[in-house]
Amino acid sequence: MKLSRKLAAEFVGTAALLAIVVGSGIMAERLAAGNDAIALLCNSLAIAAGLVVLIYGFGVISGAHFNPAVTLTENLGGRIESTTGIYSILVQIVGAVIGVMIANLMFELPAINIATKARTGVGQYIGEFVATFGLIGVIRLGARFWPNLVGTLVACYIGSACWFTSSTSFANPAVTIARTLSNTFTGISPESVPMFIVMQLIGAITAMMFFNWLLLEVENNE
Repeated sequence: MKLSRKLAAEFVGTAALLAIVVGSGIMAERLAAGNDAIALLCNSLAIAAGLVVLIYGFGVISGAHFNPAVTLTENLGGRIESTTGIYSILVQIVGAVIGVMIANLMFELPAINIATKARTGVGQYIGEFVATFGLIGVIRLGARFWPNLVGTLVACYIGSACWFTSSTSFANPAVTIARTLSNTFTGISPESVPMFIVMQLIGAITAMMFFNWLLLEVENNE
């Protein structure tokens, strides 16, 4: 598959993911009448359903990463080339920003609407580590043992992590950056971003190292 097609798939897929995340968050917030639990339930269900469609739709073309943390671990693991990884991360970030702008415009908000929702504290930072560690683990185990179900496994994990992690599971640097542009239910203030991304990258690399060790005998015996 040509690099241009892989990058196009990553761009469109990431943009669509952010339109789903932010758009469903806006809709849920408006319809939930102040009930954050209902809003989060609706938002997480939309995200999980959207991920299934996007991963199975674009997976054969680009791997359907839509996430710099995933792309980084795939590159460090030797499964994609560095050039592909670098360009993929760039288009993921740009796609994420475009997706948020589209979501804002669909709901008649300014295309760029800087978020003011602070997401800080040790608990939330640990939540991002856990969310990203788990995501990389699900991908590695799924790809190794259940390759045809990876999309479903990832979607189920993210849907559940929206609830069991204190941060509501961003687990994605591109998503984190882009969500600063929507001052709505899913927004995050710009000053909260650096530590979220740091913990996401630590979680991703830690998971990569752990699951490399865990699967070592399985892979050596193949």
